[in-house]
Amino acid sequence: MQRYFIDPTQIMDQTIHITGDDVHHIKNVMRSKPGTTILVADGTGAEYIAEIENYDPDHVCCRVIETRNAHGESHTRVTIAQSMPKGDKFELILQKGTELGASRFLPFHSERTVVKIEPKKVAKKCDRWQKISKEAAEQAHRGQVPTVEAPISWKQLLQQMESFSGTVWIAYEKGGKPLTQAISGTHEDEIMVVIGPEGGFSEKEIKEAEQAGAIPLSLGNRILRTETASLMVLSCIFFARHEL
Repeated sequence: MQRYFIDPTQIMDQTIHITGDDVHHIKNVMRSKPGTTILVADGTGAEYIAEIENYDPDHVCCRVIETRNAHGESHTRVTIAQSMPKGDKFELILQKGTELGASRFLPFHSERTVVKIEPKKVAKKCDRWQKISKEAAEQAHRGQVPTVEAPISWKQLLQQMESFSGTVWIAYEKGGKPLTQAISGTHEDEIMVVIGPEGGFSEKEIKEAEQAGAIPLSLGNRILRTETASLMVLSCIFFARHEL
């Protein structure tokens, strides 16, 4: 059953009003007709089995058949703080990270980050990233769409580490607490995982992160690509906590 995310305000008196890009997808991609059943989530943890009643060029009207709790969310909320990688790797991280269960993505620029986004292009990039996350959440039958924030500086990230309510880990190829020990040693429901760029973090950055409350994390004896590291950590966290 195809899944779509809407704003809670689009549900009124057991009727769902779908607008925006999803209208095109329902009509022209899925070629759904009146009477077709779809799954709709409002991003707050509720989902609805609904039947399409009618549509026009920019609006689809559906009748709610059943309301239930969404089952695609994990109890543990993981933020992936990702130094901006080259090419389209960040989009891969967004897509797969959303499917695996990440709740938030926080891109940042560190000392060895190569990619620099022009200020005038940030808003457009963020719109694209949020769309990728939404589509991945729909595909994975998530109950919520992860938040994708605008890129921040290393200094701003340090401030977020300091104020973060849960555990902060920073992946470091030169050593740190083994991932398995770190996972078994924390019972926090909020976790931030900080992943560096292709060239890794400098020793100065690791010291600054530790001062901000982050715990250096070893991901094993093999050196992983930046786009692999975040996905591996997510998989391990949710596997260990029986939340896959």
